[in-house]
Amino acid sequence: MGNPLNHKARKRFGQNFLHDADIIARIISSIAATSQQHIVEIGPGKGALTEHLINSAGQLDVIELDRDLIPILEARFANDEHFKIHNIDALKFDFSTLIESDTRKLRLVGNLPYNISTPLIFHLLDNADIIEDMHFMLQKEVVERLTASPNTKAYGRLSILVQYLCHAEQLFIVPPGAFNPVPKVDSAIVQLTPRKQRPEEQQLYNAELNDLAFIAKAAFAQRRKTLRNNLKKILTAEQISQCAIDPARRAETLTISEFVALTNRYAQAPET
Repeated sequence: MGNPLNHKARKRFGQNFLHDADIIARIISSIAATSQQHIVEIGPGKGALTEHLINSAGQLDVIELDRDLIPILEARFANDEHFKIHNIDALKFDFSTLIESDTRKLRLVGNLPYNISTPLIFHLLDNADIIEDMHFMLQKEVVERLTASPNTKAYGRLSILVQYLCHAEQLFIVPPGAFNPVPKVDSAIVQLTPRKQRPEEQQLYNAELNDLAFIAKAAFAQRRKTLRNNLKKILTAEQISQCAIDPARRAETLTISEFVALTNRYAQAPET
C-alpha cells in the first residue's frame, strides 16, 4: 500500500500538490457538486480535492497518470461504489466512454499540470457536447489569457479560441504557498462553460474552428501591425472592410464576433 508521505512530487508530471485547507474549501464551494452529478477529476494527486468531491458527487471518476499514486488513491477511496480510477494520460483519454451508461453531462475538475494545460483544454473541448462545465487550477498567466478581453496585453489567439467555445471566468487567485512543492508562479481557478450549454450565446456558432484558428494566428502574427498587413495574404483590405472592420485596426482590438466575421469572409469565394 502506498504512503502519501513517501510520494515526492515529480517534475515530469508537473506535480504540485495542493494542501491549503482554506483554498481547498473555496474550490469545493465554487464547484458545489451534488449527488445528481457526474464529476471527473483530472490529476487528483494525493486526493486533496477528491476526499471532498467523493462525499457530494453522484459519480466520481479520477484520471491519474502517475501509477505510484494509484495505490494511495485506492487505499483512501476504492471502497466507495461511486468511485473509479483511470490510470491514463488525460490527453489520450476518451471522455465519451464515461457516459456510455450514464446520460448525465460531465463536470470536470482539476489541478492541471502547467505543461499540458492548453492542449488538454482543447482536447476536452472536442467533447463539449457532453461537458456541463469545467473548474481548473492553472498558472495565473494562462487563466488571464483564457479570460482576456480585447484591448489588453493578455488577449490573443488562445483567448479567442477558448472564448468562442466557452464562457470563461477567473474565480480567484491561488498563491504559491498553497502547494507543495511551492511553484514559482501564482495560480488561479478558472470556470469554463461550453457555449453549447448556454443557448443565448449560440449565435457565435457559425464559423469553422480550424478556419478561426488560422485567421487568429495570422492576425496576431505581429501584434503591432494592422490587419491589413497581417492578413494581406489571406484577405484584402476591401474584404476586411466588407466585414464592417477597419483594415487599419490591430488584432487585439477585435471582438470574437468580429473574428468570426473575418473567418466567414475567408471561407467564402474570394471575390472582392
